[in-house]
Amino acid sequence: MNQVIGFVGLGRMGGPMSRRLIDAGHSLAVFDASAAAVGPVRDAGATVAASAEEVGNHADIVFVSLPTPDIVENVVLNGIGKGKRVRIVIDLSTSGPGMAGRVSAGLAPRNIAWIDAPVSGGIAGARGGTLAVMASGPKAAFEQGEPLLKVFGKVFFVGEKAGLGQVAKLANNLLAAAAMAVSSEALVMGVKAGIDPKVLLDIINAGSGRNSATQDKFPRSILPRTFDFGFATGLSYKDVRLCIDEAESMGVPMVVGAAVRQMLAVTNAKYGPTSDFTSMTRVIEEWAGVEVRG
Repeated sequence: MNQVIGFVGLGRMGGPMSRRLIDAGHSLAVFDASAAAVGPVRDAGATVAASAEEVGNHADIVFVSLPTPDIVENVVLNGIGKGKRVRIVIDLSTSGPGMAGRVSAGLAPRNIAWIDAPVSGGIAGARGGTLAVMASGPKAAFEQGEPLLKVFGKVFFVGEKAGLGQVAKLANNLLAAAAMAVSSEALVMGVKAGIDPKVLLDIINAGSGRNSATQDKFPRSILPRTFDFGFATGLSYKDVRLCIDEAESMGVPMVVGAAVRQMLAVTNAKYGPTSDFTSMTRVIEEWAGVEVRG
């Protein structure tokens, strides 16, 4: 019997990742609640299932890429995990170590292995296969899934404990959001003083202040005023909240992280959860009365 791969959640990240698996020659059974999301993947050659459980009936290894921890937990335990064929579930979402532990424990009596494998690199990385993949879970199950994960990008094995991949991803996303927030403050200050923002970015990127926001996000999405980097404010806010909650549960204080969370809360309230998280700059701009424009 040929191995069939399943994929549940075909949104902005799941869609291009699932198509990469098809392009690599894998047979794919897919499901998404949105017919619009299913269409391009079906057209690429996937078999469309009627439900998440049906994907679990058809596939040996099932990937999930879903927006929130609650949705992941429900879809996996009450859908995919009821499937008769599935043996490994790999979560590509950013859903937190707490949920990972609960779902891993819930799948264990069904003899289904759980692998955390959250990814970083955005939509461009999902399309190009250049994502960073942070995987944790039982080593034998990871080794079965590793060749598939390599289709998405560079794979890092974090450890066997459920949730360790999620901890790594939350740490990464906190840093990305923090860089965005503080770089916005610095650039707005420079513009208010009268410095050309492109010149200031060139200075920062040649010096010790360079970071992912100044090197990539400002030139691509803020100077042109498109605010379309590809990561929603609501998702960034969710990730930072998860990170701080988990840190506090471990007894790790996050004073700076709490300020980043508040900055995202303001941006989320003002521009909405579907806005791009580069909209943090727009909040600072409004407060300062200037624009960082290329």
